[in-house]
Amino acid sequence: MGKYLVASRSDDWSETLRNATQSGAIAAGTVSAAVAWAGIRDSGNAVAPVNATSHIVWGESAGAVDAVDAKHTLTGMALNAGACVFWATFYERWFGRAAERGDVGTALLGGAAVATAAYVTDYHLVPKRLTPGWEARISPRSLAAAYVVLALSLPLRGLLRSRR
Repeated sequence: MGKYLVASRSDDWSETLRNATQSGAIAAGTVSAAVAWAGIRDSGNAVAPVNATSHIVWGESAGAVDAVDAKHTLTGMALNAGACVFWATFYERWFGRAAERGDVGTALLGGAAVATAAYVTDYHLVPKRLTPGWEARISPRSLAAAYVVLALSLPLRGLLRSRR
């Protein structure tokens, strides 16, 4: 398993970034759906946690916005998508080839490792202004579930490719 955890020097960064864009898009869609569902369950509003992410740009009042609007919703979605592509880059560099080979165990372990790093970074290392802001509108349990969804979605691109 160790040989799958570190990319070789001959790996092509353009391939990594191309794959990360695809994996990140999958992750952004699934995580956004999970957070929206959690928003309905926890605060009665699907868009509120998405809007809360825009607090990075618009300040803490963004967490109170319950309506779909370009300022908060599009900004929140764009920030989440960018973060998902960022984390997918690490996933693809270290675990993407294992997923493409159909090594489900390593692929899932990699997803869990990267999602854990994302959570620790988001909620324990960066300033509050740079957090996803979801905690303002969803429960701690739902927050954990969002990171589980991230962990499970990162391997999808490679695992689906391995079935071709």
